[in-house]
Amino acid sequence: MTFTGKIIRSAVAKENLENENVKRGQNQCVGTEDGSVTLRTRKVMSNRLLCRKQMVVEILHPNRAGLSKAAITDMLAKMYKTMASNVFCFGFRTQFGGGRSTGFALIYDTLDAAKKFEPKFRLARKGMLKVERIGRKQRKERKNRMKKVRGTKKAKVGQAGKEKK
Repeated sequence: MTFTGKIIRSAVAKENLENENVKRGQNQCVGTEDGSVTLRTRKVMSNRLLCRKQMVVEILHPNRAGLSKAAITDMLAKMYKTMASNVFCFGFRTQFGGGRSTGFALIYDTLDAAKKFEPKFRLARKGMLKVERIGRKQRKERKNRMKKVRGTKKAKVGQAGKEKK
């Protein structure tokens, strides 16, 4: 009798766990109109300190090349009902033999949070940050000037090159 009770309790617990996973956004799938691509999110975690959701993204794309990050971003934005500018995808690897890619995605609550916490190079890739290219010769000269001083004076020498512009 007690054994049956444990089975019932475990079945109820399993059902509650499945409901909780659906609430979190796990096991959600989005397919394209022709049905050839399926996007699935796993390990969805809400990170309140950084104002974002972070997740592993799994893409099934049989008989075709991997999707562009722009396409993945649009699909995730539609899935999580947010703007595409708040979604950052990176680290995608295609499985050997093709047909499946896995990567990582961050969905920020606001654009301000994304600009605050996202690394500068990822913001530059999306066109949200303008990066000034300094010439190779100038970089080398600045590096060698900084070698000649010690401590906090290095920062002053490093800034001197930028102020001349």
